[in-house]
Amino acid sequence: MLAIDPATKCGWAHSSGASGTWDLSIRRDESSGMRLMRLEAKLIEIAAGIGFKTLVFEAARHGASKMQGALVVQAELQGVLKLFCEQRLMHYRGYSPTELKKFATGKGNAGKQQVLAAAQARWPEKKVIDDNEADALWLLALAERDLQHNA
Repeated sequence: MLAIDPATKCGWAHSSGASGTWDLSIRRDESSGMRLMRLEAKLIEIAAGIGFKTLVFEAARHGASKMQGALVVQAELQGVLKLFCEQRLMHYRGYSPTELKKFATGKGNAGKQQVLAAAQARWPEKKVIDDNEADALWLLALAERDLQHNA
């Protein structure tokens, strides 16, 4: 299973134990589509390497007016994730930020630092570097829990 926190600084976690962040930033003189192509290339790399059959991701559905640009980027990246899975007949599921935060901290409105601190406490051996990786780790743990409950 692969968990993705879709953003320009994209957090990821794999059920093998590997995790981290990908920088999908657009460089000078590149089109905005390069961010989408970078994400697709990373998905292809993981699929060809350690592989995955299910993809889970944070599915942001609304945001404050000052966050509209980030929400558009996230929506575009979610489109890449869904298309990637649809083309390969793979299972996928989105979790809301509230679901993720509540699972991680017990509070659906927890801040990024609270989610990061909870991840650092749960996985001290991983040295979780930022909130993006923390979100991906929590997404993976949440999906694994849900799969066990549905089995």
